[in-house]
Amino acid sequence: MDNHLTEAAPGHIDLHRGTEPTPQALADEEGSTTAEFAIVTLAAVAFAGLLVSILSSGDVRGLLMGLIRQALSF
Repeated sequence: MDNHLTEAAPGHIDLHRGTEPTPQALADEEGSTTAEFAIVTLAAVAFAGLLVSILSSGDVRGLLMGLIRQALSF
């Protein structure tokens, strides 16, 4: 069974065809890494903000302090 496509998928550079990618094909992918990095960075900052808000609440702080006290009492 042949798994090779007869045409390259739109938006992707086919490096398995044995030909060099054209400058236009490379320009289509320009900036995609930067955009992906920005999205991952925003997600990480949002997750960190959520953790800070959860861990700074009174109930969670009391639970964590109780766990620390119990661990140090052994």
